[in-house]
Amino acid sequence: MDITGNTIFIPGATSGIGLALAHALKDRGNTVIVGGRRTELLEKLAADGLETVRIDTADADSVQAAAKDVIARFPSVNVLIAMAGIMRVEDWHQPSTFLESAEGIINTNVLGPIRLIAGFVEHFQTLPDATIMTVSSGLAFAPLKVTPSYNASKAAIHMLSESLRLQLADTSVKIVELEPPSVQTDLLPGHAENEHARPLAEYIADIVNIIETQPDVREIQDERVKFLRYAEARGDYDKVVAILNATDPHGD
Repeated sequence: MDITGNTIFIPGATSGIGLALAHALKDRGNTVIVGGRRTELLEKLAADGLETVRIDTADADSVQAAAKDVIARFPSVNVLIAMAGIMRVEDWHQPSTFLESAEGIINTNVLGPIRLIAGFVEHFQTLPDATIMTVSSGLAFAPLKVTPSYNASKAAIHMLSESLRLQLADTSVKIVELEPPSVQTDLLPGHAENEHARPLAEYIADIVNIIETQPDVREIQDERVKFLRYAEARGDYDKVVAILNATDPHGD
């Protein structure tokens, strides 16, 4: 995707990587629409100059209504960044401790992006150029033992991205996968202060630079995430998994 001149919808961008990326892309000359559940946060973001729409990606009806609203209000919308996601620590020794959490994570992290793509893919195919950006994780490629459902959800997003890139190759729609490492956000309690994670501003600067200098990139990877992404290909998967789970309880 080009770094400027787009109309971009980012559901799940009221905090963390999504919000920081929304501001960075707006500063690069894009119209950015932020989606989120909490009205008070959306009102604050609107006052900061971002367009907003209420959406709950865990609710199919909400996604359908929001997609129609965005396309009606912003018919030039040509980029979807499916940012919304949740991460929880789970203990799988007893189903009573993890089942509800796991179902919620899969609903938000896997079905949410699927619902979003369903809401925009037909419209995007009518445009000369459009981009769907999925958001996986370094944990799609090497597991953090305390977050099994999150790891699985992001592995699913990676394979979904790979598959859609093949299936939509005959259209104007590009599939780009953002693969964050551990970044200092509130995705888990206290993680914004995690010294093993990358500072948010530093990571966003890397993302923007990659988009600007590699407009045809298929997977957006900083140097940190490559340690996880290519562990199996390098032949040091077991070592990487051991390091990941020994050095940082929240991932690295």
